[in-house]
Amino acid sequence: MADIAELRNVPAFSDLPQEQLAWFLSQCQELNLNAGEIYVRSDQPADAMYVLLEGDFQLRGELSGENITLHLKAGEVTGTLPFSRMKLFTMTGRAITAARALRFPASKFPELVQKMPELTTRLVGLMSDRIREATRHEQQRDRLASLGKLSAGLAHELNNPASAAKRAASQLRSILKRIRDASHDLGARELTAAQKSEIEKLEASVTQNEAPPPDPLTASELEDRIDSVLRNHGQSHLWQLSASLARKNFPPEALEGLFAALGAETGGVALTRIAASVEIAELLHEIESSTSRISELVAAIKEYTYMDQSPVQNVDIVKSLETTLTIMNHKLKRGVTVKREYQRVPLLVNSFGSELNQVWTNIIDNAIDAMGGKGELTVRTYREDGCVVVEIDDSGPGIPEEIQTRIFEPFFTTKGVGEGTGLGLDTVRRIVRKHNGNVQVNSHPGDTRFEIRLPLAEMSPGSAESVSGSRSSSDGR
Repeated sequence: MADIAELRNVPAFSDLPQEQLAWFLSQCQELNLNAGEIYVRSDQPADAMYVLLEGDFQLRGELSGENITLHLKAGEVTGTLPFSRMKLFTMTGRAITAARALRFPASKFPELVQKMPELTTRLVGLMSDRIREATRHEQQRDRLASLGKLSAGLAHELNNPASAAKRAASQLRSILKRIRDASHDLGARELTAAQKSEIEKLEASVTQNEAPPPDPLTASELEDRIDSVLRNHGQSHLWQLSASLARKNFPPEALEGLFAALGAETGGVALTRIAASVEIAELLHEIESSTSRISELVAAIKEYTYMDQSPVQNVDIVKSLETTLTIMNHKLKRGVTVKREYQRVPLLVNSFGSELNQVWTNIIDNAIDAMGGKGELTVRTYREDGCVVVEIDDSGPGIPEEIQTRIFEPFFTTKGVGEGTGLGLDTVRRIVRKHNGNVQVNSHPGDTRFEIRLPLAEMSPGSAESVSGSRSSSDGR
C-alpha cells in the first residue's frame, strides 16, 4: 500500500505538505501491474493521471504518422494533466516489469487545483515541457520531410544533365571512330591543295556557326533539299547525314560546290567527316551545357544552405529568393509560371541566411500545392519605411476566410492525413519574428498573398547606390 514516504520519492511531490499528500493518496487507486500488463490504451478517454511508483514502463503510439516508443521509470508522472485539452489517450502504456502506479481521476482536477496549487504549477510546467518536446519532434520531422522533398527534386534535377553528359560522351566514341576512318580515307587520296582547302573551309564554316538552329518546319525543308542533292550525286547511302547538317543551317549550294571540286566519291568521304565534326561540336556543346547546369545547381545548394559562410550576415533578399526558386525548380517547371517584380535597389537583411531560405521554401511550396502545380506565382520585393517587403502571391483558390486567422497555429493544417504536419507556417512566423519582422496573409479566390516585412540592415555608403528606385518585372521559368 502506497504511503506518504513513498510518494515523496516522486520529485513533483517531494516537498509538499503532508496533509496535501494524504489527501492526494486518498483520491488515488493503486495499480499493481504484472510485466506486459496494459494500464492505459490509446483512443480511450483521457480520464486519469498516473504517478509511477515502482518498475519500468513503456508508452507506444503514433505521433503525426510516425510510430514512437517512450520508456518511463518510477518517479515520473504521465497520463492527462490539469488544464490539458487532450480528449483521448494517444498512446498505449504498459508495464515492462512488475510495477506499481497510482491512478488519479481527471474528474478530481478542480479539487487538486484548489488543495494543491504548488503541485498544479509543477504539473502545468510538466505539460509545457511535453508540448515543447512534441513540437520539437514535429519540427525536426517537418525539416526532415522538407529536406527529403528537396533532396528528391535536386537528385532529379542533377540526374538529367548528368545523364545527358554521359550519353553525349558515349556517343562521342562512335563518332570519333567515324571521323578517324574518314580522315584516313581522305589522307590516302591524292588531293590538291585547293581541294584540301575547300574541305577545311567548309568544315570550319559549319562547325563554328553559332547561329541558333532553324525552326522545325525550316529544318525539315532544308533536310529534304540536302537529301535531294545527295541523291542526285549518287550519295543516297548518306541520307542520315541530312538531319545533322540541316540543324546547322548547312546550305545545299555548298554541297554542289563540294562535289564539283572533289567529285562524287571523294566528296562523299569529305562530307562524312564534315558531318561527324558537326555532331562532335553539338555533343561537346551538350556536355558543356550539362556540366554547367550541374555546377549551377551545386552552387545553388551551397548558397541555399550557406555552406562555408558565416551563419549570420547581411543577406541579399533577391539573391536569397532566386536561390530558393532554383532549388525548387523541379516543382515549378511542371506548370507554374514565375513572375518576378524586384525593386532594383540593395535589399539587405542581417540574417541567419539559411533560415530565411526556409521561409521562402515553405511559402512557395504551399503556394504550388494550393495551385495544384499549375498557375502563376508572383514574387515581389520593395523597400518601405526602413524595411524590405517580400510579397509572394499565388493564383490558387485562396484560403477560406474562417481559417485565415488559424493558419499560423502549430499543427493546424488543411492538408490530408500524412500530407502535412501543420508546422510549415508556424516555422515561417517563428523565423520572421526571430528577425524582428512580421508576416501577414491576405487571401481571396485567385490571389493569396503572403507579405513578409524584415528590417533592412545598415549599409555602407557605397552599397546604397542603386540603379533605379522603381520596380522591375520579368517572367521566369
